[in-house]
Amino acid sequence: MTQTVDAIYENGVLRPVQPLSGIRERSRVRVTIEVRDSSTHPLADCVGILPDGEAQEMRQIIEEEFEKVNPDEWQ
Repeated sequence: MTQTVDAIYENGVLRPVQPLSGIRERSRVRVTIEVRDSSTHPLADCVGILPDGEAQEMRQIIEEEFEKVNPDEWQ
């Protein structure tokens, strides 16, 4: 059985964020660590997925179709 779970590393111990299902207490498991960089923007994986021409066209449509927001109106 394979599960992928998020965990937090604290005081030398990995603590799963949610309970693990189907694993008996004191079972031996194999853990693979993938550090998630919390400083990375959530949309960083989307950067560069459009060709330049399509990205420019999308930018132009957004600028033409959507109202510009005045930040002072939000205060």
